[in-house]
Amino acid sequence: MLGAALACGIEMLEALAIVLAVAVTRRPRDAVVGALAALLCCAVLGVVAGPVLVGHAAERPLRLIAGIALLLFGLEWLRKAILRLAGRRSPSSPYREFVEEKEKLEGGLVPPEGRADWAARTVAFKGVLLEGFEVILIVTALAARPSARAAALLGAGVALVVTVAIGALLHRPLRRLPESAMKYAVGLLLTSFGTFFTGSGLGVPWPLGEGTLIVLLGAYLATSQGMVAVLAQTPSIAVKEASV
Repeated sequence: MLGAALACGIEMLEALAIVLAVAVTRRPRDAVVGALAALLCCAVLGVVAGPVLVGHAAERPLRLIAGIALLLFGLEWLRKAILRLAGRRSPSSPYREFVEEKEKLEGGLVPPEGRADWAARTVAFKGVLLEGFEVILIVTALAARPSARAAALLGAGVALVVTVAIGALLHRPLRRLPESAMKYAVGLLLTSFGTFFTGSGLGVPWPLGEGTLIVLLGAYLATSQGMVAVLAQTPSIAVKEASV
């Protein structure tokens, strides 16, 4: 539930930043129309694809698919978090994303009142749809085990309620959210779950059962902190050359 809540919350906050930028820069009505259209598409996709995948796939192949999906998300978030902690990447902030989207939209012409602003609706639709698709993938992957389905859905529901509450209070709370730390925690959680599920799908006999997740989490935490320490002492030019 914690992994679903944090991961989905971050994706929803990024979508919220885009919708708020459209609402402030153009018209709130068009931002809401675009966002609602995207939410409808995500709901249809979630209702159709989620139960079909989780309910009809064999357990071991499903765990393998879920593990690979979680690893793809987790390792990418963990990589970026390590670079941020080492000072090699700017801190993540939904408020900065809000400002950037707002600046992009300010130069465009706004249609007269009464006419649809399709440019604004498209931006809101695309932002919510992309982030919503990632939410569906994360929740579906975390719900691969029958015992985890309710927790994954509950975590996503909590994230949705919190995101809507922040949206109702406009953009001010976005300034205070420690998104970089949240993404680091999510990267650790998803990578640990992804490793566990992938191993289970490949038939790896984890000696501690689900308790192995704690060991994996500790191992990734220690490894990532070690990488942060090394990168923090490495000249930036060397880091760029290594990344290329």
